[in-house]
Amino acid sequence: MEENTKSKKIKRIIWVVLVIILLWVSFGAGVYLTGKNEVLQKLAAKEVVYVGQLLGKYQEIKPGTISQDIDFNLFWEVWDAIEETYVDREDLNEKVLFYGALKGLVSSIGDPYTVFMDPKIAREFQDDLKGTFEGIGAEIGIKNDVLTIIAPLPDMPAEKAGLRAGDLVLAIDEGSTMGISIDEAVGKIRGPKDTDVVLTIKREGEDKVREITITRGKIVVSSVRTELRDDEIYLIKISNFNDDTKRLFDTAVREIIKSNPEGVILDLRNNPGGYLDTAIEISSEWIEDDVVVSEKYSDGRIIEHLARGRARLKGFPAVVLVNQGSASASEIVSGALQDYNEGVVIGKQTFGKGSVQTLNKFDDGSSVKITVAKWLTPNGRSINDEGIMPDYEIDLTFEDYEANNDPQLDAAVAWLKGEEISTSTPEVDDTDTSTTTNNQ
Repeated sequence: MEENTKSKKIKRIIWVVLVIILLWVSFGAGVYLTGKNEVLQKLAAKEVVYVGQLLGKYQEIKPGTISQDIDFNLFWEVWDAIEETYVDREDLNEKVLFYGALKGLVSSIGDPYTVFMDPKIAREFQDDLKGTFEGIGAEIGIKNDVLTIIAPLPDMPAEKAGLRAGDLVLAIDEGSTMGISIDEAVGKIRGPKDTDVVLTIKREGEDKVREITITRGKIVVSSVRTELRDDEIYLIKISNFNDDTKRLFDTAVREIIKSNPEGVILDLRNNPGGYLDTAIEISSEWIEDDVVVSEKYSDGRIIEHLARGRARLKGFPAVVLVNQGSASASEIVSGALQDYNEGVVIGKQTFGKGSVQTLNKFDDGSSVKITVAKWLTPNGRSINDEGIMPDYEIDLTFEDYEANNDPQLDAAVAWLKGEEISTSTPEVDDTDTSTTTNNQ
């Protein structure tokens, strides 16, 4: 009996020593437990499975933490299985595997606007906002699960080759786009200037597909173009809400005040959007101190963005031109001017991209965009769900395009002159308009 007692004591001492040695070995090997002393204490406690504690498998669930059935060891098991058994494992790139895993993590959310961007894609995204890159000069997106031309940029290779907003891209250099991601499409379409890319497209109203060969070029986009027409109507065309937009638009406003035109046409057709702050600045040239747009979060919070108090163009008759390629910031501006009766909207129903993303940048140059809210017009309309329905629905057909006619612009001029314009009855498009976009 005494020997059993001594034996038990010896075993307990041995277990205590082993636990102490295990802790020191783990510490010396660089096991870092996020600086939380309570975790170390739990590791030494009775009936605690230390591996589970490290992986978050057995710990008590707290708000904002991972649920108990997540074992991150599985990630490394899959990683090791790939590296050990993949047939061409000498071709594996661990950084590509790592970034691919992060892309998969983010894409599993199912929101086309929430995306992970590796350093290369993140750099291209910043170049897009600066208005300089090499490619074909078109905004592309995934709409109804099909790669779609959202907006060919003015005077760029894509437009010159004949691409139009709404064209469905079925193949890139004869490679099918079925199931393609935006990142993959970007990689296939972009390339050095003076090289060719062939897009196979399907256009609404046409039975046959067509192949369009586009010679890539260096895309340097001035986001604002202006013209004082002979009929004393001032035309402002904004192609993107980029880094140079506020400065160029401010110059246009000064010219309008100086020339005192009969009216202003703000052309936002095929404008895929850009900076929220820029959209608010432009809207503020008509809206003095009211709400321009609101952000509605999942918890019910609403954040209102107010105009900047200038309203230098208030009182000038204004028309906003939009179409299926008008998205994001374009819809904020057109929706605000429409709600406050500061501008009549003419054209086609807009794209319907009205969600708010935050951009998180990381030390390696990668970044992630995460959808955090939805945009509402001043009257509470959801841009993401509805888009902006024009006051006068006017189409621009392929025949018009080929003949260099612009019935939408003609209707805007007619309205400013007080003439009657004919229009079709707007019909609400209830199809899925989920999309994510990128410049090419």
